[in-house]
Amino acid sequence: MKKILLLLCLSISIQLTAQNKFNSKSFSININDLKINSYSKDSTANALVIYEYGNSYFDDETFNLKTEIKRKIKIFNKSESDYTTKEIGIYISDNRAKRTKIENLKASTYNLVDGNIIETKLSEDQIFEVKEDKNHSTLKFTLPNLQDGSVITYSYTIDTPFIYKYHNWAFQEDIPVLYSEYNTSIFGNYNYNLILVGEKKLDINESFVKKNCFKSQGITTASCLISKYVMTDIPAFKEEDYMTSKNNYISKLKYELKEIHQLDGTVDKITKTWKDTDKEWKTNNDFGRQILKTNLGKDLLSDDIKSISDPLEKAKAIYSYVQGNYVWNDKYRIFSDVSVKNLIKNKTGNVSEINILLNTLLNQNNIKSKPVILSTRSNGFITKLIPIQYDYNYMVVEANVNGKSYLLDATSPYLSFGMIPFKCLNSYGRRIDFKNGSDWVDIKPGIKTSSQHLIKLKIDQEKDQLLGSIKSKYFGYHAYPKRKKYFSNSNYLKNLKDKYQNFVIDSFNVATTSKSENTFNESFNFIQPELNTIDGKIYLDPFVIKHLKKNPFNLQERTYPVDFGYKDSFIYAFEIDLEGKYNVIEKPKDITVKLPNNEASCVFISNVLNDKLILSFRVLFNKSIYQPNQYESLKKLMNYVVDVQTKTLIVLEKK
Repeated sequence: MKKILLLLCLSISIQLTAQNKFNSKSFSININDLKINSYSKDSTANALVIYEYGNSYFDDETFNLKTEIKRKIKIFNKSESDYTTKEIGIYISDNRAKRTKIENLKASTYNLVDGNIIETKLSEDQIFEVKEDKNHSTLKFTLPNLQDGSVITYSYTIDTPFIYKYHNWAFQEDIPVLYSEYNTSIFGNYNYNLILVGEKKLDINESFVKKNCFKSQGITTASCLISKYVMTDIPAFKEEDYMTSKNNYISKLKYELKEIHQLDGTVDKITKTWKDTDKEWKTNNDFGRQILKTNLGKDLLSDDIKSISDPLEKAKAIYSYVQGNYVWNDKYRIFSDVSVKNLIKNKTGNVSEINILLNTLLNQNNIKSKPVILSTRSNGFITKLIPIQYDYNYMVVEANVNGKSYLLDATSPYLSFGMIPFKCLNSYGRRIDFKNGSDWVDIKPGIKTSSQHLIKLKIDQEKDQLLGSIKSKYFGYHAYPKRKKYFSNSNYLKNLKDKYQNFVIDSFNVATTSKSENTFNESFNFIQPELNTIDGKIYLDPFVIKHLKKNPFNLQERTYPVDFGYKDSFIYAFEIDLEGKYNVIEKPKDITVKLPNNEASCVFISNVLNDKLILSFRVLFNKSIYQPNQYESLKKLMNYVVDVQTKTLIVLEKK
């Protein structure tokens, strides 16, 4: 009897478990997909990919690359989900002779109504194409009758003649994925580099050679490599502050065409060596030939600049000239639409035009410099293994003066000499040298970044108010936005007063006189008209300026680095003159928190000295990048940083 009861319990348990599972093994809908309205492994998820399937292969007749895609998604929270409208990118060749096609598009929304599964199909009038630029369009469709608890399905085929870019497959995205399968059939004559990105491993990784699989006009031509890749239970990729592009870290497969073995026995090397790539770039009309026009702009600089004897001062003067005379048109460009001649004529141009001119003028005046091409933080990391031209989207200049290297970008009048935009701080770039060959260069900030504040207070006993002064010094990447706001905005002081609404501000002064100085120094006096007094005790918040009001790190686990871009420091000094009239009833406790090897620290010290209460608060980040295994320690340190600034209180009492 006990055995029968045990078997019955096991049977009921198995049935209940099955009833509480999504159908993640097929594209079809079942009742569980609609009944289940949460995901136990991630209660914050607004949607869930239950099942997705991809299959890429070469068409026998057209030789085009085709990719069939099927997806089934559960919507938990319609208002917070980005899956109501789907977008598919379309590429069009320059002469518009070739374009990507989207075929066999079908989509449906499924809802549970009175226990019945009701399907609402996508209609033709809900599909539309939007032109982005001459080479790109976006096909969009909006799922009908979408509700909380709905399940959506869509399928389509991508038909592209651009076979050099095999279809990449992302297993991970910003919502959890239960099952993701990608199948490929690659023509044996095509040799691709395959790269698996991300922390998660494949659950299934199978490949075999199928002979005589590819036929053209009924004639067998080659074998194919057939592969199947599967990942299951993939957590949502959750973005957080201080990271580069998520494309650097999400789990995905990337393909790069290495070479094609033609039927006549010849081999077309698509992935070139760096030596071959340098030769190709050298002859590019919009890149190499622009860099090699060494006589262009010889009459632009004044004799005063040319006659400067100190190399560093001359380099700074040339940099300042380009900054002040040419305006960036907000376009990047590297390998197309680049003309330094047009820049000189029109006084406006793209990143490459401005910085190639800077490079040319520096070299003309015996300051050795070279262009450096890189990828911005939002664009992703550069592939170091092989040359991939489209990895690069920005250009700066490296100048060598008196044995020291400076990275320069003349596109903004607010950048100081030796400073490139924050968006460019993305590990490394490729230094262009057509004579000796290009090589890698580390992209590191060449300037110190810090913010320092000195606050002095005293109490006006007669008027029952607080009198104070603030002196602030900003360096590097903290100074840049301050300079930009101050020199480009006549409402700077008004905005400052709006920020400190409890203060009456006067004697405001900015000691910085140049847009491109490395620092920004400001000071002002203030009055706080009312003291916070309770039962004869004065309560003061000493942190007039707060570096952080909340912890930017809140994930349970972070699988990618914390990348600040630069080493940083926040130094805050506070003193209040007690003038022999007040006793300190309560002062904050001293705190010292450090990461191993002093890679980051938070130190808070308070003391009464010479009838003054003095507080010193220092936060130092001695590295620009912290690895995932340091995340928990960094998060705890940040908790201390926030708590010190938001929970510190001083209590004074009249003697």
